[in-house]
Amino acid sequence: MTVRTRPVDLYDTTLRDGVQREGLSLSLDDKLKIAQRLDRLGVHYIEGGYPGSNERDQEFFARASRMTWQCATIVAFGSSRYKDNRADVDPSLRALVDAGTTAVTIVCKNHAGQVRDVLGVPLAQNLEMIADSVAFLRSRGKRVFYDAEHFFDGWKADREYAFACLRAAAGAGAEALVLCDTNGGTLPGEIGAITGLVHAEFGAAHDIGIHTHDDCELAVAGALAAFHAGATHLQGTINGYGERCGNANLCAIVPTLKLKLGVPCVSDDQLRSLTDVSRFVASVCNLNPDPHAAYVGSSAFAHKAGYHADAMRKDPMSYQHVAPDAIGNASRILISELSGKAAVASRAEALGLELGSPDRARQLARQVKELESRGFQFEGAEASFELMARRTDPEYRAPFDLVDFLALVESRDGREMLAEAMVKVRVDGEVIHTAGEGNGPVNALDQAMRKALVSRFPQLAHVRLTDFKVRVIDEGAGTAAWTRVTIDTTDGEATWTTVGGSANIIEASWFALADSMEYALLRWRAASGAR
Repeated sequence: MTVRTRPVDLYDTTLRDGVQREGLSLSLDDKLKIAQRLDRLGVHYIEGGYPGSNERDQEFFARASRMTWQCATIVAFGSSRYKDNRADVDPSLRALVDAGTTAVTIVCKNHAGQVRDVLGVPLAQNLEMIADSVAFLRSRGKRVFYDAEHFFDGWKADREYAFACLRAAAGAGAEALVLCDTNGGTLPGEIGAITGLVHAEFGAAHDIGIHTHDDCELAVAGALAAFHAGATHLQGTINGYGERCGNANLCAIVPTLKLKLGVPCVSDDQLRSLTDVSRFVASVCNLNPDPHAAYVGSSAFAHKAGYHADAMRKDPMSYQHVAPDAIGNASRILISELSGKAAVASRAEALGLELGSPDRARQLARQVKELESRGFQFEGAEASFELMARRTDPEYRAPFDLVDFLALVESRDGREMLAEAMVKVRVDGEVIHTAGEGNGPVNALDQAMRKALVSRFPQLAHVRLTDFKVRVIDEGAGTAAWTRVTIDTTDGEATWTTVGGSANIIEASWFALADSMEYALLRWRAASGAR
C-alpha cells in the first residue's frame, strides 16, 4: 500500500511528451538543462524520455544517474511487452531496466476497440501483457507508474474492460494508475465523475493519476477535475508543450493548486521562480513565450483600459486574481489610445518618474492619443514612452537633437545595391554632419547617426540593434500607407524597444533610431550619475 508523504505528486513529461510538439527538438544538453530547472522548481518526477527508442535518451539517463537531484526522481518511459515476447526478453522492458532509474512509467492500451483493431491481440492477451510487464519491472526493483492509454474513451466504449486493465496493472504491483485522456476530447465533468469511480475502487491502495491533452483547450480543467475527484499524481508539461494541441500546462496547474486551492505542492520561493522557468524552457526549446499564457505570460497582468489603470493605482488587486509577484511575474500598465491620465501617471511612476501636476499627465496622455492615431504604438515600446514622459519636464534636456537626413539607394548596371545616408544632429549647439553606407537605407542611416554621435558619446559604441520590425498600418492605402517601425536595442546589459511612425519608412526608422540612442544615453546618465 502506498504511503503518501505529500498531498500531490507533480509529474513533468516535457522531455518526452512535450518534445512531440511539432517543430520542437532538444539536444541532450538541452534536456539536462531543463531537468535541472524542473528539479529546482520542485517537480517531484521528471520523465526523461524513452530509452528504448534512441541513443540520446539512453545517454540522458546515464548522465542523469551521475547528477545530484534535490527534489526530483528521474523516470524512464516505455511500453508493455510486445505481443509475441516474454517480458524478461522484451527489448523495451529491458531498456527500462537498463536505464537505471528507480521509477519507470509504462503505457498500455485500455480501449477494447484499440486492443483489437490497433494492437491486434485478443482482449485477454492484452491483460496478460499488462500484468506480465508490470510484474517483470517490479521483480527488478522498479517503482511502476501505469499510464492507462485512451482510458476515458475506453471507459465510455467498454467500462468493464477499462476497469479490467487497471485491475491487471494494480494486481501486478503498479504504484500509480494514471488515467489518460489521450485524444483530449473528454470534458472535465466526465473526467471528474470517472476518476471518482476509479478512486473509489483503487484509491485506498494506489495513487490515482491524470494525464490530459489540450485538444478542447480543457487539459488544465480536466486535470483539476481529476484532482478534486481524488487524483494525486498530476502529469503535465511546462508551457503545455506536446503533440497536436499540447498537454496540460504545469505553469497553470501548479499556481492554481497552491494559490487557489491551498495545496502546498511547491514552496513559496519555488513558485516565485515559475515565470522564469516558463521563459527558460521556451528559450531552450527555441520557441517564443506565449505573452497571453495564464499566470506566467508577459500580458497576464497587463492593464490597458484607462479605468482599469485608475483602479489599479488605488487597489492593485482590483483587476488581478492573484498577486503577480507570487509567481515571479509583474503588473504592467499599457500605454495606448485608451489610456487616460491615471494610466500614464501610473506607468510613469512604475518607471520611477514623478509627473507632478495633473496637467502634465493630461499633456502626456494627449500626446499618446495623438501619436497612436497616427500609427505609433507604445504598448511594447516602453523606452519611447519613457522618453516622451521625460520630455514633458521643462527641465529635461535631450543629449542631442535631430536636424535632418538624406538617404539614397542606387543600383546600376547589375551592381549590388548601394545605400548611403547623410545626417545632421545638433549636440551642445554644434551641428555635426556625417555620412554612412549600409546594405540598405535604414542600416546606412544607423551607421551615419552612430558616426555622428560616437565622437561625443563614446559609450554608444557598445550599443547595437538586435531586431527591426516594420508594420503597415493602413494597408488599403497601398504604397502611401502609414508605416510603424519598432527597434530592439541592447547595450549588452539590457534590451529596450523604441517606435517611430511615418508615411515614409525611412523617416519612421529615423525616429525609432534616435529614440534608441537617446535612451541608451539616458541609461548611461542614470548609471554614472552624470547630468
